[in-house]
Amino acid sequence: MVESQNRTETELAIDAQDVHVTYADGTTAVRGATLQVERGEFFGFLGPNGAGKTTSIKTLATLLHPTDGSVRINGYDTVSEPQAVRESIGYMAQETSIDRELSPRENLRLTCELYGVPESEREGRIEELLELVGLGDVADTRSEKFSGGMKKRLDAATVLVHQPPVVFLDEPTTGLDPEARLRLWEYFERINDQGTTVFLTTQYLEEADQLCDRLSLLQDGQVIATGRPEELKSDVGVDVIDLTLADADENKHRAKQLLQRLDAVEGATVATTTAGVTVRSPAVRGAANEVFGALDDAGITVESFDIHSPTLDDVFLALTDDSTEESPTTGMASLGTEVTQ
Repeated sequence: MVESQNRTETELAIDAQDVHVTYADGTTAVRGATLQVERGEFFGFLGPNGAGKTTSIKTLATLLHPTDGSVRINGYDTVSEPQAVRESIGYMAQETSIDRELSPRENLRLTCELYGVPESEREGRIEELLELVGLGDVADTRSEKFSGGMKKRLDAATVLVHQPPVVFLDEPTTGLDPEARLRLWEYFERINDQGTTVFLTTQYLEEADQLCDRLSLLQDGQVIATGRPEELKSDVGVDVIDLTLADADENKHRAKQLLQRLDAVEGATVATTTAGVTVRSPAVRGAANEVFGALDDAGITVESFDIHSPTLDDVFLALTDDSTEESPTTGMASLGTEVTQ
């Protein structure tokens, strides 16, 4: 977590202190979250299903009010100065909000009008944004004909018409194919390079690892860690072996129990995955033969394995000590798309 003592309010794009959000039905989605994001940062926000990511980002964007605590965006209080906050941010929700009956140029022109962009600046701004998101060649084509990736890029462009210093992106690449996802990555990096503060929630851990200067991990509505991706991975300090098992549904829980008792990896964290089990331990590389032997003696067949240094998946599992729920099996795996409450 960024230390606040040496930072003035004006240095922070986002300053959320001890934020709680409780819904009318009594459900508490955010429990004392504190976040500080510097101007110009590319900041990631990760967490599993139901962790409170979408609730948090909606609270930062003034769509929800904190039940307790305070949020200031660009120096403005989200409760007492919501209009000033909205004028200084862009918010890209999970679902695109473009008008599919209109062309990209028409969508951007309409959005410029809604945000009060001076008329003398609109056409130049529109051309700049069309170029930025790579839609200049189809600027006058109705958007209903576009692919999902093109619609996402147009949606992202509409977020920037009023040149907000802070942009909130809520799962912006969910459901896109890898090529479309990479094109959006490039776009986000470009606006960040131009000085825009980007706050990203994502289910793709590789995305967060590549794009974010820092990130926070959220569990049960609480921020459990904040830091640079490399720092968080270094803090875990263990190697990982992913084991794909034959008849995984039948064998993985038995394998987990066996490996938790194996002396060669004493103190290891073992979690089930869709395909088998994952073992995290400083001794895992040297104990691989013992792991395979123990499983073979128990009649459990290892179909394939991978030994690697910690990824963000492993960071999350280690920090949450999540040895009961199934974990992802690859670096591109998903923490899960949160159901908006």
